[in-house]
Amino acid sequence: MTQMNNGESSRLDDAARAGWLYYVAGNTQDEIARKLGVSRQSAQRLVSLAVSERLIKVRLDHPIANCMELANRLTERFGLRSCEVVPSDPDAPSSIVGVAQAGAAEMERYLKSKDPKIIAIGTGRALRSCVEQLPMMDCPQHRIVSLLGNMMSDGSATAYNVVIRMAERVNAKHYPMPLPVHARSSDERRILHNQEPVHNILELARQADITFVGIGNMDEHSPIYVDGFLTHDELHSFLEVGAVGEITSWSYDGNGHIIDGLLNDRVNSAPMIVDSRNPVFGVAAGEAKVPAIRGAMIGKLINCLITNEFTATRLLET
Repeated sequence: MTQMNNGESSRLDDAARAGWLYYVAGNTQDEIARKLGVSRQSAQRLVSLAVSERLIKVRLDHPIANCMELANRLTERFGLRSCEVVPSDPDAPSSIVGVAQAGAAEMERYLKSKDPKIIAIGTGRALRSCVEQLPMMDCPQHRIVSLLGNMMSDGSATAYNVVIRMAERVNAKHYPMPLPVHARSSDERRILHNQEPVHNILELARQADITFVGIGNMDEHSPIYVDGFLTHDELHSFLEVGAVGEITSWSYDGNGHIIDGLLNDRVNSAPMIVDSRNPVFGVAAGEAKVPAIRGAMIGKLINCLITNEFTATRLLET
């Protein structure tokens, strides 16, 4: 096989970017031309090339060199098992459109397994977007288990529950956790966790073959705060002791250490497994998420990452 020359490789890279911006991010050809710094006619030709070279199917199917390089560097620096970096939209670097498609592709890979798998799932906007990208499947051999409670403190369902929606799309047995995200006290948490159904769910989570979690930032714009799971005082108590992020409501510092005390004493979620032997995918992107993602990788709270080009670059800058 003849090796592709640099000019041809660069042109295919540009075509793949143009194809992604058009078919995934929904940009017009005028917008693509502006973002890539080419004429509208060139943008049109690049999109056509992406199709003719079969770089674009439903998902991006071309290894953009810079994305692969960033993924390799993140894998080496943070000791990850795997890392996928998707292109960024220059005008929307925090967009999770491409990240969601990559996350869905990874989920689908495990769901296609004929061998029974336990798939543990967190919650949040990113994971919900991944699940929305899944095709309809028939996977009765698998079990999908929630890592955290699916109720608000008033008993209403959380807005970004993922397990039930995923089970509907793939026809798998599922185990939602019938608990509020936080107990009223650490004693109540012990009582709740000792209930047989909850105990069984926690044991399934511990045995998970594959885990997917969102990664939340810890600030005034944090989803866990905006969605009402933390009060203003509780948020600032965490910030005062160095919290940078949360995964399944467990707050942690810049070194990925789960913070002792505070509201963490009342988290009903399955315990975090540090340096898991099995894949734990973090799915996240955006400037606000950078400290949280970095802390999660340093502390081995995740060992696989799906993010975008902008976020990957920021993660490697410090």
